[in-house]
Amino acid sequence: MAKRPNFLLFITDQQRADHLGCYGNTEVNTPNIDSIAANGMSFDKFYVTTPSCMPSRATLMTGRTPSANGVRHNGLPLSVEATTYVDLLRAAGYRTAHIGKSHIQNMTMHPINPPQWVPEAGDPPPEDLSDAKKMLRGDAYDMEKNPLWGKNPNRDMHHMPFYGFDHVRFANGHGDMVQGHYTGWLKERHEDHMSLRGPKNAQPTEGWVAPQAWHTSIPEEHYPTSYVTEMALEYLDGLGQGQDDSDDPFFLYCSYPDPHHPFTPPGKYWGMYDPDKMTLPENFGKEGNDETALMRHLRQQFVDGSGRMDHVYPFMCGEREAREIHALTYGMISMVDDGIGRILAKLKELGLDDDTVIMFTSDHGDFLGDHSLMLKTGLHYESVIRVPFIYSDPMQPVSGRSDELGGIIDIGHSILGRAGLAAYNGIQGLDLVDAARTGKSLARDGVAIEEDALGSHIGIDHQMRLRSHITERYRLTIIDGEELGELYDRQEDPGELNNLWRDPGAATIKAELMERMMRERLRMEDTAGLAQFQA
Repeated sequence: MAKRPNFLLFITDQQRADHLGCYGNTEVNTPNIDSIAANGMSFDKFYVTTPSCMPSRATLMTGRTPSANGVRHNGLPLSVEATTYVDLLRAAGYRTAHIGKSHIQNMTMHPINPPQWVPEAGDPPPEDLSDAKKMLRGDAYDMEKNPLWGKNPNRDMHHMPFYGFDHVRFANGHGDMVQGHYTGWLKERHEDHMSLRGPKNAQPTEGWVAPQAWHTSIPEEHYPTSYVTEMALEYLDGLGQGQDDSDDPFFLYCSYPDPHHPFTPPGKYWGMYDPDKMTLPENFGKEGNDETALMRHLRQQFVDGSGRMDHVYPFMCGEREAREIHALTYGMISMVDDGIGRILAKLKELGLDDDTVIMFTSDHGDFLGDHSLMLKTGLHYESVIRVPFIYSDPMQPVSGRSDELGGIIDIGHSILGRAGLAAYNGIQGLDLVDAARTGKSLARDGVAIEEDALGSHIGIDHQMRLRSHITERYRLTIIDGEELGELYDRQEDPGELNNLWRDPGAATIKAELMERMMRERLRMEDTAGLAQFQA
């Protein structure tokens, strides 16, 4: 019987595909991630299923779209009854470990009160007759809540395994405000750890103007990125020393909270890149034709100065802010890359590099100057929907670059396929890696992207619902409640400035894409459960 491979999946938070050297960026320094690409395959047309944290991570875990897995937007946890690809690995004898940011349950404890949307017919029904009775709550859903970790850094993981993971070390949150198991680790090294966190405790940064940016006082060696690296090294050391007396293969999910905003790189990583030398996207400062209502709203906020730059809302900014945010983001990425380098070295030291599949991806991108915007949500520009995916397999080598259309929804199915395990009923992702390796065609008519955006996350008073369809050349986006959608020819218009939605000359391709979108969504509809009886 052939030896089963180990798997090591690196994932970052909010990193666009073109923010790696191996994806053509000549400014950011990522030699270790680039080395994974040099020994494997990089996927150039790889997309998220939704450009938002919780829905994207739930999609990764289940191989199912947000509308199918139930995590339609941030604030909705993934059901503990959901089947994940990690469940199947564990059932097949894999040792499973999760280190770093999870975010498939809620990290905060802030209820939305009153509810944001009430049925138009009148007052909401009593709780016992409303959708509220279906809410996922109870102690099984408080595993990631940061306030609870802040109160008790040594709290038990009382509902295990955690979506298939037997070993869990959380580093949940963003910037230098990360909590979870990291809180206790940091407290052991700095008793008054809160005196190091946040902008009020930051080091002086004369002349910097970027919003949500501060030079954290947490030392490099104790920053969340370092914690994730150290915990991964500790786990691998345990495997190498045979602490669990097993030679079963392992799956390690190594999830870095950076380079998500706020922008707080520690130590030398703060000044590693010069803002004046940063190259902004070609469409920075340019206005496209037929922009959507949200884009017009954000542009008007920038003009009149009413936009929020201190929260999770997307916002438009000036050139100086954009250059500084680029520099700080690159600093955070380089720190992650240094950590990955240490983990790759440990694999080699322990003799695990010859039978470990290594992957790298991110949960979604970031506008980061695209159309003069920052952050994400409500707009499906290439910068937020396209992420890196790198796959390196020493036992079944693949190399070069792939143009195969795929996305984060495919990672679980690809891992199961490589492990020799059948995918479960209801999985919607496909075995992308096998298709790229063998040349098999996938039963896919483009990549489906969906987003149900909370108004509270985009600074407006209503919900936004978008559905996009991605082909090799085009992006088509339909927006609920708006007559105007988006149609971009990304081959001729990579900056997505010329919206063809109302162009008579594009009517034929628009109709074709509408049909392709419908066919792909039909393919992805849930199949029936296994029937036990004939009706």
